[in-house]
This record gives sequence, structure tokens and C-alpha cells, in this order.
Amino acid sequence: MAGDSDPGQTLAARLRALRSSEWPEQVKQHQVARALGVSVPLVSSWERAEAVPPAERIIAYAHFFATSRSIEDGRAALRDDLSTDEQTRRRALEDELTALRSAATGAAGATQVSPALYNYPPAAGPWYFADGAPVTIVCGELPPERRADAIYSDPASPDYVDLYRFADVDSLIELQGHVRAANPRSEVSFTLTSLLRPDHLTTHLVLLGGIDFNEVTLAVLDSLGTPVRQQTRLTDNPEDEGAFEVRTTGAEHRPIIAKDGTRRVLVEDVAHFCRGQNPYNARRTVTVCNGMFGRGVYGAVRALTDARFRDRNAAYVESHFAEARTYSILARVKVVGGKVVTPDWTISDNILHEWSE
Repeated sequence: MAGDSDPGQTLAARLRALRSSEWPEQVKQHQVARALGVSVPLVSSWERAEAVPPAERIIAYAHFFATSRSIEDGRAALRDDLSTDEQTRRRALEDELTALRSAATGAAGATQVSPALYNYPPAAGPWYFADGAPVTIVCGELPPERRADAIYSDPASPDYVDLYRFADVDSLIELQGHVRAANPRSEVSFTLTSLLRPDHLTTHLVLLGGIDFNEVTLAVLDSLGTPVRQQTRLTDNPEDEGAFEVRTTGAEHRPIIAKDGTRRVLVEDVAHFCRGQNPYNARRTVTVCNGMFGRGVYGAVRALTDARFRDRNAAYVESHFAEARTYSILARVKVVGGKVVTPDWTISDNILHEWSE
């Protein structure tokens, strides 16, 4: 058997040490396995250097051992409410374990691994649901006259694509992939408002888009008591871009439209991110990602999925709303050349309105 100088043995020894010496009481293998969503024999094989954990499990190890609060009343889970100090410890552990894993797998430049490459703990931030319950993403349905060419949107066509019925498809694709990666133990599905069943409503519910195409959004926001209301864009005035209104102050926050000859160009949209208790199931959450235009919806999603900004924006949410049952953020979303610039919520000028209770 190889000695401790063997990189695989060194990694295995560190994993054993994390269980045996980091906390007041030794952590059991079955507790690690439960938190990481794997089997006990698999954890045992990692600690005996019979196998090397994949990169995503190494990240989860760092997240788990960043805080002793990962085990409460004997139950183990990855926390989604790490403090600033715990986030610092998580990053340090992630860097250390990633370097050890790279050495164990013989990766070139093992000691030079950039932490940014592994900066996505699959269980971090508001998009992690510790209970492992199902998640349903609900999209609005485009009316037939607003869909793409009938070659793709007509069910009778050989080239029919069902997703052409969906509003905010770019946001849906971005968010579903992220939520699935963040919640490997959860069933993550998506549907249209017209196909919504009662069972969908009692999962962790995620609503994409606003009142014009997603009627569930209005009902949920009313139940949460948020003071933010969205004005419809479906008026007789084709240049009415609508607004988000804050009822308590009367303030209206509108997108910015520029004129380019006869064209109207979106320069800045408004995004609304709201999280609260699911009104249909008190043990689940509901999240709204909305915008006056699709770019705003996408900005609300990207704020917590973009690898460059998700950690800082998640930390912002933690520092501002850790004790809140419900919270709401209205933010600017810059649009450059038709592309969304992910909003940085730590820049005060990007925040238009905040509310919590």
C-alpha cells in the first residue's frame, strides 16, 4: 500500500481528518453520505483511497465542513445560510481539497488550480433547497399570434417545437440547469400555467415572467403581501412599456427605451426577484423572477446563477434578508447590444427598491 506521500492517500487522510477532528463530536460517515446525497460505501471508498471523489463532491465536502451547523439534532444537510466567516472557511477548504484532488488524479499544475474554476458549490445560495423536495418552474404561455413561424409552433407541423409556446425560454433554460445542479436530490421540472396541476403548486414553486403571460405571478404576489405591483404592457398604446409600482410610496420604476430611427431599443429593464413562503404549502417556498420585458426576467435569474456574481449576490441576500420570511428586490438590468448585463446587487445604484417582512 502506498504511504502518506501518495497523493490519493493524502486526500483520503484529509477527508478522514475532517470527520474526526474538526467538530466537538466526530461526524459519522452516514451523516456525510446523507448531506452529499451519496451512499455510505462510496464515502468509505473515498476515505480508503479506493476512489477519488468527483469535483462536485469535493465542493460539497467544503460546504458541509464549513460549519458545525451542518448537523443539527443528528440530521445532516448542506446549509444555505452560511455566515460570512463560514463562507470564508468554505472557500479555503474548497481550495485545499480541490488541490489535493487534482494531485490525486494526476492533473497537471495541481497546485495552481484556480478556485474560480470550482467556485460553484452545488448547494449554495437561494437556489438550494435543503429538504430535497420537488421544484416546479412555471412559465407563461405565449398567445399563438406571438409565437415563431408556424413551421415550428404548429403542433401539426413535422418540425413542431413545444418550447415555442413558452415565454422566457432563455430564462427557463438558464434556471432549470442551475437548480438541477444545485439540488441533485430533488426532482426539478417545468410547465406552463395552462398545464399547472394542484401537485405542482405545493412544491418549491418558481414563477418566471409577469402578469401579461403568467397569471399565477399576480395571485402569488398578492398572497405574499409585497407592495410591488406590475402594470400590464398589453394596452392600446404600442409604446407603453409598463412599470413596476411601489404602492407604499407611489413610485414607478420603468424600463428605459431609446429611439434608433424608427426602432425602439431597450437600454435598461427592471427586474423583480421575490422569495417567500409558498401560500399553498407552508413547508415550501415560492420565488418570482420577473421583468417588464424578457431581459428583466433573465436579469433576475442571472443575478443568482452567473458564476461571476452569484456568490456576492447570494451573500447580499443573506446579509439583508436572513431573518425575513418574505423579501423583494427591484433592480436595474442594463442591456448592451441586446445582451443582458448581470446586475450586481452590491452596487447600491442597481437597487431600485427593497422590502421584507
